[in-house]
Amino acid sequence: MSPCIKKITNLKLFLLFNTRYNKETTNLEIGESMTIQLMTDGGADIPKELSGIIDIKTIPLYLNFRDQQYKSGVDLDLATFYKKIEETKELPRSAAPSPNDFYEAYKQVDPSTPIIMLSLSGGLSSTYDNAVAGKKLLLEEEPNRKIEVINTKTASCGQALMLFEAYQKIQENYSFEEIVSHLNKMVKHTATLFVLKTLENLVLGGRLDKVKGTIAKTLNIKLLMKGSDEGTIEVSEKVRGDKKSIRRFVEQIGEYAKSVEDKILVMTHCNASERAKAVLSEIKEKYTFKSTYLTEMGPLISTYGGEGALVIAFFKD
Repeated sequence: MSPCIKKITNLKLFLLFNTRYNKETTNLEIGESMTIQLMTDGGADIPKELSGIIDIKTIPLYLNFRDQQYKSGVDLDLATFYKKIEETKELPRSAAPSPNDFYEAYKQVDPSTPIIMLSLSGGLSSTYDNAVAGKKLLLEEEPNRKIEVINTKTASCGQALMLFEAYQKIQENYSFEEIVSHLNKMVKHTATLFVLKTLENLVLGGRLDKVKGTIAKTLNIKLLMKGSDEGTIEVSEKVRGDKKSIRRFVEQIGEYAKSVEDKILVMTHCNASERAKAVLSEIKEKYTFKSTYLTEMGPLISTYGGEGALVIAFFKD
């Protein structure tokens, strides 16, 4: 990994919401413009139900294979990304947007519009630090700007979950300060759970010793992981067999939330659409979430999780 990245780095998504939230159905519909600018980065994997009706401007992350540098989402789509890994048998080195990239993105927003930046976990990437540094750069020039950078202490669908929450509170006419306070509180209530189908990417990326990886593969050991309170990713359980790992993955939800009728769940998958749909169906049979959303992981999180990986995020009790 690049020196500026601890474990994961980021692609930047710049979100301008022009939607209205229907509280009864949780459908998102086109409506009046918001008074607060929401921003996020490429650690966030946004479901189409949200991104399809949003004006999204992207500052790409850089993925460096041995022979070439790519801008993810610009000249490297997911299909090409998977093909490159298969051909080269290597994972790309990644580089985060610089503080100046954040500065330029903030500067594009009307000075009278407050900004809330929902960052990939500071425990996983330099994204948060760079976002704060970019904020300081702009405030030196325009001290009356209102910019808040929030360390979500999560990634992928966890950031999407926080975006849903931010959007809802904007629609409920919360003030800028109230939304910031609420989101900081919800960071502590976010559960982010992972299940890996293969350990190959952990070995390729140097996060798991090759010998241990070979032993785990021989014993058919699957890893269940979770986002920690500090915003890192840690192993929660080691389970033998894919079916058992999925069963525990689903069971864990009930250990974090006893009542889910008023909650949403967001799932992402790494090149495993049918697998994800099947697991999400199991979740919906067992738990009565108000709404569930499914989307594919971008190259950033896929680099870490590996093919077949699933991630879910929801708010704990």
